[in-house]
Amino acid sequence: MNQWAGFLRRHKIQIKEEAKKEAEKNVAKVEGSLWDKVKWKNWKNCIVDPSGNMYYTWLQIMIVPVLYNWVFIICRTVFTDIENSYFSVWLTLDYLCDLFYIFDMVIRFKTGFLEQGILVQEQSRLSQKYIRSSEFKYDVLSILPTDLLYFYLGIHYPIVRINRFVRVYRLFEAFDRMETRTSYPNTFRLCKLMLYVYVLIHWNGCFYFALSSAIGFGEDGWVYPNMSDPDFATEYRQYIYSFFFSTLILTTVGDTPKPEREEEFMFMMVDFLIAVLAFASVVGNIGHVISNLNNAEKAFFPNHELVKSYFKNHKVNKDLQKRVNNWYQHLYINKKMTKENEILKTLPERLRAEVAVSVHLGTLSKVTIFQNCEMSLLEELVLKLKPQVFSPGEYVCKKGDVGHEMYIIKEGKLAVVADDGVTEFAVLGEGNFFGEISILNIKGNTSGNRRTANIKSIGHSDLFCLSKEDLKGVLTEYPEAKRILEEKGKQILIKMGKLDESLAGGLESKEEQMNSRIKRIEDSLDSLQTKLARMVAEMASSTDKLKMRVESLENDINHW
Repeated sequence: MNQWAGFLRRHKIQIKEEAKKEAEKNVAKVEGSLWDKVKWKNWKNCIVDPSGNMYYTWLQIMIVPVLYNWVFIICRTVFTDIENSYFSVWLTLDYLCDLFYIFDMVIRFKTGFLEQGILVQEQSRLSQKYIRSSEFKYDVLSILPTDLLYFYLGIHYPIVRINRFVRVYRLFEAFDRMETRTSYPNTFRLCKLMLYVYVLIHWNGCFYFALSSAIGFGEDGWVYPNMSDPDFATEYRQYIYSFFFSTLILTTVGDTPKPEREEEFMFMMVDFLIAVLAFASVVGNIGHVISNLNNAEKAFFPNHELVKSYFKNHKVNKDLQKRVNNWYQHLYINKKMTKENEILKTLPERLRAEVAVSVHLGTLSKVTIFQNCEMSLLEELVLKLKPQVFSPGEYVCKKGDVGHEMYIIKEGKLAVVADDGVTEFAVLGEGNFFGEISILNIKGNTSGNRRTANIKSIGHSDLFCLSKEDLKGVLTEYPEAKRILEEKGKQILIKMGKLDESLAGGLESKEEQMNSRIKRIEDSLDSLQTKLARMVAEMASSTDKLKMRVESLENDINHW
């Protein structure tokens, strides 16, 4: 009995486990189907932003099938040995590229467009716009099943797929997008130019081999040599020799065999005309790239040639010329920019502020008097920072000079020196600042906004300069921040023992009196303006009444 009971318990447990497994399978199936529905629903509602990363990545992918068709269709048509040797590979790649073409049309149906600056995401409108565009006609033409002609012409005629060339506009679009996004646009333009030159030479080499085949291999010294020679029988030698011959013609290097037939003369003449245009295009593009490089250097760095001409005309001494040349050389070698505001001036003001904040806000926030200030104030001040570069031994400021700006050290070391310029009292490094008191114009400052120390650059130093006028213009919009900055400045002056509180109190009382007078004058002006406006209105009314009386009298006289 005990054995029988144990058997029943084990059987029940086994049944429960099987039922549990079956239930888990059913749940997994239901969840899988629901997940598939969610994924399908998300795909149906998916909209591709034409300025987004997904669209950009897809354009880069489309470069491969478009270039494949442009390079290999003509190559396989002409070089039959290459076609026959790797036929299964070509067939697989052909239909893989067709799948990319079809999926590209699906992407185009999902690609949004801007209307009044807003991305349209209605699928019906997107499909309607794409269908009505010329690109849709090109896409349909490029995917027509011309491969059906294989049944009539034969399987080794890849030229029937020539309609795939029509999708080349996607290649140009991809190149345009890449040129605007890459960090090295000039290098990209050169690579693109070399690709175009390669495709041109490739096609010309294919035409040369086709013409040689039509005339007869080895018939004369101009055409491709006879295939009976084992050195010229392989498919690799056929292509390389044709490409080499095409390169000689299109680059006008010379050393090509003299043509002997009319067809050969015509081919050479057409190639020479193409070579002239291609050469002009290459020279023009390379000149454009070099011009862009020069323009970029002029935008980033000051024009040294103008300064050299100025020195030559005015016979500036050699020592000063050497110092200036070393300064320019330091800027150029270390890529120091002194024209940041000019470079970014084409950006919208808000976007320019965000760029400046991301680059320089950390530096400005290190200044003691600007700590705990409003972020909007710091963003305004960041746009006012002007980079300056000082050479070794150059004075940034001297004792007694009137301070019109403050400096923040971005990179380098500066020394606080005595009047002899040799004795050093302190060394300032990255993140330090000086001259902040002179631009606040604090009342009671016994130094009278004059520099209290000599600051000299030890090596090459990069500083940010903030002028008094720029700070004053920004603080007019932030009165509370102005009050806080003045309080911080007073605390610093008290620690330095350079704040005369009695003088500050007298100046403040005078300022209050002046402000009250200005207020009374403004109130008087407002009252006078009101009276003047009333008088003008009364005069206009009197004039209208007088005009009406005169018109009435004229009517009475005419009646009499």
